[in-house]
Amino acid sequence: MTRTYAATGLFVCFEGGEGGGKSTQSRLLRDWLEGQGHTVRLTYEPGDTSVGKELRRIVLDPATGALANRTEVLLYAADKAEHVDTVVLPALERGEVVITDRYVDSSLAYQGAGRVEDLAGVEAVQRWATRDLRPHLTVVLDLEPADGLGRFEGRDRIEGESLEFHQRVRAKFLALAADDPGHYLVLDARQGIDEIHAAIRERVAPLLGQVAP
Repeated sequence: MTRTYAATGLFVCFEGGEGGGKSTQSRLLRDWLEGQGHTVRLTYEPGDTSVGKELRRIVLDPATGALANRTEVLLYAADKAEHVDTVVLPALERGEVVITDRYVDSSLAYQGAGRVEDLAGVEAVQRWATRDLRPHLTVVLDLEPADGLGRFEGRDRIEGESLEFHQRVRAKFLALAADDPGHYLVLDARQGIDEIHAAIRERVAPLLGQVAP
């Protein structure tokens, strides 16, 4: 499958395990870009569409209980398909900067590596669901799972998985980044918020030539 990158706009994704600060850094990047005069669409997966909200409830609510692995893969793929078609692609086609908290890599890490499911099959489904649209840059905020999970008092259905599950997830994120360093930035999430933000700005700034303020 040929890798597809949007011809207009800029697509930035934040990935990583639990408690790494993805939401905080996404908002900081949005605020900085808007200060530079760019139109920014800050979004997230799963759940940032009306259909996605219901899918998010199913996959994250502990009351859902156990799901067959393929069922979980397909639910996340459905959220991604709706998200790309109704949120991400329209914004990119308008020449905006899209920042998403989680994307395809999360399915590869959680449903593929975490669940020890067929990785090739998981990826094929997720790429089809997203029209193989790839972020121009994926920022991985890396943190030891034991540290990240310790930042939560209550845990959702995925956060409540075993430490070994989350260690496999972390390893997959790092492997994805190592395989394509030109489109990834890996940062130690134990660093200060401002230090991380500065490193992200430095990496994003050269990409802004493809989007007009």
